[in-house]
Amino acid sequence: MRPRRRDEPHRAATPLELFFDLCFVVAVAQAASSLHHDVSEGHLGHAVTNYAMVFFAIWWSWMNFTWFASAYDTDDDFYRITTLVQIAGALIIAAGVPSAFTDGNYTVITYGYVVTRLAAVVQWSRAAAGDPEHRTAARRYMIGVTVVQLGWLLRLGLPEQWGTATFVLLALADLLVPAVAERPGRTPWHPQHITERYGLFTLIVLGEAVLATSLAVQAGLDVGDRGLWSLAGAGAVIVFALWWLYFDRPVEAPDRLTSTLIWGYGHYLIFAAVAAVGAGLAVAVDHERHIGHISGVTSGYAVSVPVAVYLLTVWVLHIRPQHRGAVVVAFPVVALLVLLAPLGPVPVHLIALLLFTLVALTVLRRERDTRPAPEPSSADPT
Repeated sequence: MRPRRRDEPHRAATPLELFFDLCFVVAVAQAASSLHHDVSEGHLGHAVTNYAMVFFAIWWSWMNFTWFASAYDTDDDFYRITTLVQIAGALIIAAGVPSAFTDGNYTVITYGYVVTRLAAVVQWSRAAAGDPEHRTAARRYMIGVTVVQLGWLLRLGLPEQWGTATFVLLALADLLVPAVAERPGRTPWHPQHITERYGLFTLIVLGEAVLATSLAVQAGLDVGDRGLWSLAGAGAVIVFALWWLYFDRPVEAPDRLTSTLIWGYGHYLIFAAVAAVGAGLAVAVDHERHIGHISGVTSGYAVSVPVAVYLLTVWVLHIRPQHRGAVVVAFPVVALLVLLAPLGPVPVHLIALLLFTLVALTVLRRERDTRPAPEPSSADPT
């Protein structure tokens, strides 16, 4: 398995990578749906905790394949088969999401997660054999991932009350593996390819938010609740604005290791927040239909909290490093106003208005930045 070149021109996502993403979004949909139902029933603490844990398993499996494929996608038969095994692990994770939320049983999710991660160990073993320059890094990945997976399997036998604490400990161990492995010599991932892959997954998760909202509105319309049209319009504006703010200007994964880790890890909040927005909009529909068991303020926060998390994360990862001026201040200000919106009478509509205003500000700023400077006037020689 030979490495890909970091400066390879026209490096684009492959059909296998796109298939990988589409299969993973099944697990995202399961997590968002379970979050929606838990929040609608008023189980807020239970909902947030389980969602964060389930989404970590989904995101970390996706992220590790993505970075490995950017560096070592040989597209031979063995590589394809190993990747399909990782996809099978993602489908097992998706199958285990309902029991994780309803019974706190993470056995199926853990098995699926371990399948995806041990398949990654096989990939790293091929990289270690075929890429002498980065062999030390590949071996560190092999050892680190294997040890942590043993920890996840041992966790299944521990007392239930240790569940959250051991999850946090093992999640941190998983996060440390790339930080340690990449120190002796960074693997040859492709910056433009990584940026494209993250953008594509953002699009897929945004699509899931649109689908979740559409299905919730459709359910209301099927029983004759025409008042949901306004809520559906506001939800569409919110999702469209989230897309616009992420893709407004070209971005690229940073080159330094520390900055790269912050950028890559920070997208956990972006992906999780986008999927949670879809769940929150579905909660708002339930409240509008009077079938939820929460107050209007709580249903408003089901939308405003993930939107605010999204805005602040995009601000930290994309806006602050590349922009100056009013637009940099606008993101945290709008995030704060979004958190206050549920205290008003129509929170989803207020959030949509705030995001529309933020998009307008970014467009005006972009037009100002890209406007050609006026040519200096020449003095009249006569």
